[in-house]
Amino acid sequence: MTKIKAWIAAARLRTLPLSVSGIIVGASLGNIESMSSSAPLWTSCLFWLAILATIGFQVLSNFANDYGDGIRGTDANREGEKRMVASGIISPKQMKIGMIITGVITFFLATILIFSAFRNENFIISFVFFNLTIVSIIAAVKYTVGKKAYGYSGLGDVFVFLFFGLLSVLGSYYLFTHNLHWQLILPATAIGCFSTAVLNLNNMRDIENDSAAGKNTLVVKLGIQKAKKYHAFLLLFGMVCAVIFTVLNYSEPIQFVYLIAFIPFLLNLKTVFKNKVPIMLDGELKKVALSTFLFAILFTIFI
Repeated sequence: MTKIKAWIAAARLRTLPLSVSGIIVGASLGNIESMSSSAPLWTSCLFWLAILATIGFQVLSNFANDYGDGIRGTDANREGEKRMVASGIISPKQMKIGMIITGVITFFLATILIFSAFRNENFIISFVFFNLTIVSIIAAVKYTVGKKAYGYSGLGDVFVFLFFGLLSVLGSYYLFTHNLHWQLILPATAIGCFSTAVLNLNNMRDIENDSAAGKNTLVVKLGIQKAKKYHAFLLLFGMVCAVIFTVLNYSEPIQFVYLIAFIPFLLNLKTVFKNKVPIMLDGELKKVALSTFLFAILFTIFI
């Protein structure tokens, strides 16, 4: 494997559609309120800056995960796709440098995004978003890096729900409108639940390896049977939140076209409850992640 391919593998491009789903939903709702229909979301500079910054956070998190699990030995006996540090293709020092570069670029993009959204209008709000950027960078790194890595104590689900769901949707909406309302909690919760379900699938797949390596994910703490019930709750509750939001903002039947994206979720639940070999759940991660992305796209187009 060449170095370029190794870095692309470490970036885990398949995780990127899921990471931007919340931005798509929040920005689309904000765009509807703040701009006319003649100004589509895809032409907005704010939207693309938010997308690029979010991708930066996700790649930084993936690099940090590869580094943290690699130096701890968690990935030493890992099945499935290779991890670059654990396999020795990228050294820990090189990965550290990659993390620093990615962090700096992401911080730069987020700073431009904040300035573009608020300029000199509201210093306090700009300061809040600036600090959220710093917190997001720290959270991306601390998932598996450091003595108190929260991914090793079962808190990964909480952070994914907060950052992929609430912060992603509500934050991007606020960038466009400079205000919030309570109904936004519903689509934010939906995206947060679907994103957390992907992490839960990942942790169910890795339960045996994580348990042996001392990585106490929520799945390791709950056990596989309770983790399956938790997985069902995440997907079903997320779907209910999306439907309630649509009912509250109903104007025509086509708004419900995103229900198509829920079919793979239901099929995934069937697969999860029938599964007896955790490693065989690997293919389900992509299905749920891409279904979340499909939901975000359909929700955006037809809301």
